[in-house]
Amino acid sequence: MNPITELLVCHTCRPPGAPRDGVTAGQQLLDAVQALAADTPGAPTVRAVACLSACGRGCSAALQAPGKYSYVFGDLQADAASAADLLAAAARHQALPDGQIPWRERPEALRRGTLARLPPPACAIAAPEI
Repeated sequence: MNPITELLVCHTCRPPGAPRDGVTAGQQLLDAVQALAADTPGAPTVRAVACLSACGRGCSAALQAPGKYSYVFGDLQADAASAADLLAAAARHQALPDGQIPWRERPEALRRGTLARLPPPACAIAAPEI
């Protein structure tokens, strides 16, 4: 059985120049993801995080699971469409043994917004020849 994919959403993300008070765009995205996940059978675990260090590219979110590749996504909108894209990517990540979601299988917004793909710890990848 594949490890459970966890969807992390930065709840502190805010657009550049946005006021420091009030509800953040990141919190709005988190709320949209949680609402959609509540109605989605088999949805991933959703967890709020304080910062993914993608402040210039927020809203941001990440996917992770033990023994799988992790992803960090940015440039997300605080809306239901981004929430749906994140849940679709999380479902694909969950289904793949190594978590590597082919670029063409990612929702369009996540193709453009991929900030990082990180291998799992101790991942045996051949180094390119130089």
